[in-house]
Amino acid sequence: MAWFKLAVEIALIGMALCSAALFYESYWRWRDCFNELGRCFDPVSQNVYLEQSGLVWGGFTGILLLMALFLRLAWRP
Repeated sequence: MAWFKLAVEIALIGMALCSAALFYESYWRWRDCFNELGRCFDPVSQNVYLEQSGLVWGGFTGILLLMALFLRLAWRP
């Protein structure tokens, strides 16, 4: 059963890293560009980035890391 716990922890941390990468790509790089409507237009790639994506991806990252921490501390064999 210890291998299952380790596999779940690795999966949670991997998903947290993926959502952290999406947080960086969709919000953190563009945090100085957002206007009063919460939008940022990139003229090079012609993408519109939304400020709300930072809350979503950052929230997913925090929740997944907290789940992994809870699993590490609370679920003892």
